[in-house]
Amino acid sequence: MIFRDYYKILGLDTNKVSIDEIKVAFREQAKKYHPDVNMQNKKSEERFKDINEAYKILSVPSSRRKYDRQWNAKIGRKKKNKQKKEARNNNNSIFSEFKSIFFGKTEDIEHEEKIYKKNPIKGENVETEINVKLEDAYYGLNKKISLRTVKGKMATFSVKIPSGIRNGEKIRLAGQGKPGINGGKNGDLYIKINILNNKSFKLDGCDLITDLYITPWEAALGKKVSINSIEEPVNIYIPAGTRKWRDFKNSKKRI
Repeated sequence: MIFRDYYKILGLDTNKVSIDEIKVAFREQAKKYHPDVNMQNKKSEERFKDINEAYKILSVPSSRRKYDRQWNAKIGRKKKNKQKKEARNNNNSIFSEFKSIFFGKTEDIEHEEKIYKKNPIKGENVETEINVKLEDAYYGLNKKISLRTVKGKMATFSVKIPSGIRNGEKIRLAGQGKPGINGGKNGDLYIKINILNNKSFKLDGCDLITDLYITPWEAALGKKVSINSIEEPVNIYIPAGTRKWRDFKNSKKRI
């Protein structure tokens, strides 16, 4: 499963924050993306669910400690490397400016600049997207896809789609992007997953929606019925006096 930066979802740049700061950030984001405030924006509902999910993990000390270990390994390390690189670039810039002021544009300075330009540069990332059946997203699968490379040739990639992947998430294939410069690493290939609805179910965020047809007398008197889900039939009770379009949810049948 792709790692999700819960701190970034709550609008925080670092994990060095107190629980009170997390609560404040949660309230601000929840207020901003609440579905009642953004009725015309379907993405806000999905964002609101992500905000609640992030707060659920970060507000509990035990789950936060476990998550922070992953965050430091995946996010914190990248930020430290970025800061070191920026500091190194600033030092190089100051050094070059200092020599230019006092010694002018000499051949030695030009030689140093040529060496700097030959530093390895990572290649650009490439993005694409594929369609996946609802059942395949639920159970997971290994899927082979054929894509045209940056050189114009067709190549086949084996993509492992994890069980429970969400609609719109991306899978990263390291080193399958554009080639690097001066011996730098290749960029990465990111594959966006589009989950397709089937004849029986429609995906709404993490929920599955299906239609259940009953007779007027069953709606008036109530009835226990069984409906099919992805895994197994689910029994639900239709209460007496049920009206059209009433929603019945079963929390165990989410992906």
